[in-house]
Amino acid sequence: MRTNWRSAPVLAAVTLLLWVTPDAFSQPHRPTVKPAPAPVYAADCRTVVEGSHATAFCHNPYPAVDRVRLHIECERWWDIDVDGSPADIAPAGYVEITDRCWKEVRSAWVSHQPQPDP
Repeated sequence: MRTNWRSAPVLAAVTLLLWVTPDAFSQPHRPTVKPAPAPVYAADCRTVVEGSHATAFCHNPYPAVDRVRLHIECERWWDIDVDGSPADIAPAGYVEITDRCWKEVRSAWVSHQPQPDP
């Protein structure tokens, strides 16, 4: 099809109208509202290392149960690292967790696993 010069302005207007139209009729941008993250209740713990023994003292001031576990990394390469058994701390509860290496302790830390409400 051959375009004559009389229909060129009409063709340009239709092209411009179709190019602008999707933006004019689209939905306005609505900002997405993210829900607030659920609070994470983790017990307050401190660790004490004395020689080959490590102890964690944990207190849970929150209204949810927290499962804590003491992890110990031993200094010697032949000494097996320790991942203690988990202990559940009820709201307003207190727990002491003690474990040991054969020789020196390199580091000790506590991991938390908040428990869902029953």
